[in-house]
Amino acid sequence: MPNGEYLRYVALGDSQTEGLGDGDDTVGLRGWADRLAEHLAAVNPGLRYANLAVRGRTADQVRSEQLGPALALSPDLVTVVAGVNDLLRPRFNAAEVAGHLEEMFAVLTAAGTHVVTMTFPDVGKIAPLARPIRSRVFDLNTRIRAAAARHGIAVAETGRQAVATDPRLWSTDRLHASPLGHERIAAAVAHAIHLPGSSEAWMLPLPPQAVAAGWQAAGAEVRWAAAFLGPWLGRRLRGQSSGDGRTAKRSQLLPMTAMPAPPANSAQRESS
Repeated sequence: MPNGEYLRYVALGDSQTEGLGDGDDTVGLRGWADRLAEHLAAVNPGLRYANLAVRGRTADQVRSEQLGPALALSPDLVTVVAGVNDLLRPRFNAAEVAGHLEEMFAVLTAAGTHVVTMTFPDVGKIAPLARPIRSRVFDLNTRIRAAAARHGIAVAETGRQAVATDPRLWSTDRLHASPLGHERIAAAVAHAIHLPGSSEAWMLPLPPQAVAAGWQAAGAEVRWAAAFLGPWLGRRLRGQSSGDGRTAKRSQLLPMTAMPAPPANSAQRESS
C-alpha cells in the first residue's frame, strides 16, 4: 500500500512481538509492535491495531494459532516474526521453520495483505554461550530472505546491522530487546515499509562505551547462565513453556487510544 496508508495492522509472533523487555505484565507490555502501531497511527489517525503474539510460540504454533484469527480481522498490514523459539530447541530444522513462515506469507499476500518480516541478529555476539547456534540463525535468515523475495514481502534486516548486537539494545536476559532495542526494531520495520518520517537512523551505532575486563565478562556470563539459561533449560526438560495458559494481549482491532488492561497473569518475564 503506497505512502504507508494502513488502517488495520495485526502483529503475529512470540514474546518479542508481544513486547517482553519493554514494560512488564504488571504495568503492561509495550514492545516494538506497539511502537510501530504508534508510528502508523501518527500517519493514519484512524489506525486500528491487534497484537496476537504469545510468548513461547514456535513458528508452527504461530501459523496454526494466529494466522486464522489474523485473516478474520481483514488486515491491510501484518508483521510476521517467528522462529527464535525454534532456534533454541535441540531438534531444529531451518527448512521446516522457514516453511511455516512462507505458508503465512503466501496465505496473507493472497488475501491482499501487505506483509513484513525480519531477520535475526547474531546471537553469538549477544550471548557468547549461544555461539553454537549461530549457524542456525544464519541459515534461517537466508531462508527467510528467499521466502520473502518469492512473495514480495518486505524485510527489516536487523540481522545485517552491527548495532542490533549492541548489549544496550537487549534486556538482562539477552533473549528480549530492551526498551531501546524495541524502539530500534520498530524504526527498522517502519523503514522497511517506507513509512513517512522513517529513515535509516535505526542503523546508526550507539556512542562507544567502556569494555568490561575479561574477568568481569566471565562473571557476567556465569550470572546470566544461572539467572536465565538454567531456568529456561529446566522448563524445556519439564515440557513447559512460558506461554502456557496465555492468550493474546490485544486480540481485537482497537484504536491506539484504546489500550487493553494488562492481563491477570504472572508478572515473571520468561523466555520468548
